[in-house]
Amino acid sequence: MTTLQQAWLDPEVLARHSDYQVLLMTAENLAGGPSDDASNAALESAEAHARSLLSTTALDQIPHVARWREAYRSFGVKPRQARSSVESLLRRASDGLPRIDRLTDIYNAVSVLHLMPVGGEDLDAYVGPPRLVVATGDEPFDTVANGEPVNEPPAPGEIVWRDDLGVTCRRWNWRQCTRTRLTPSTRNALFIFDGLAPSGATQLREAAEDLAGRFDEASFASRILGLHMDRP
Repeated sequence: MTTLQQAWLDPEVLARHSDYQVLLMTAENLAGGPSDDASNAALESAEAHARSLLSTTALDQIPHVARWREAYRSFGVKPRQARSSVESLLRRASDGLPRIDRLTDIYNAVSVLHLMPVGGEDLDAYVGPPRLVVATGDEPFDTVANGEPVNEPPAPGEIVWRDDLGVTCRRWNWRQCTRTRLTPSTRNALFIFDGLAPSGATQLREAAEDLAGRFDEASFASRILGLHMDRP
């Protein structure tokens, strides 16, 4: 079975968040590397989009942001403690989004343009299939603090993405682990498009098609999972 066929969502997550759907997309033979003109142009477009939106709408009044705040509160995380990845990017847009590497820059731009959390993982670093689960609290999560590698396990009840070795992203889409993050040398990736209402299957597909269209060199496959979608 392929990575997409084996991917799995914890029924408890779906019971708590019946409007949740996710599009998982694998990309093979990507041309990674440092930030370039194309990735910079994508980020500039995303920055302009965010500034225009925030000039007329308060951040906490954007439906996509508000819904993710509600989801985070459901497992005990207040907005000042941690924010969804899309809210974090929107907050940074006025001062300029970070330039990290070609792949990361582009998926961050797509996230802002479609108001949707988007994650990118190095598929070759995965061990076993991706799954979204309710954490028990003893799963390892490798990250960096004060320049040193550390293990910061999730809190019990936290919603996390994981593989066989441990948590790959804490608090749904808040922070990725070190092991599976994209780098300039990444060639095969897994992109995760998280959707809570008002984002549905149509919006997930539009965002995924936007991202795929920016990498002519790669081949893609995708699958949507959720309460009313296919599951193995």
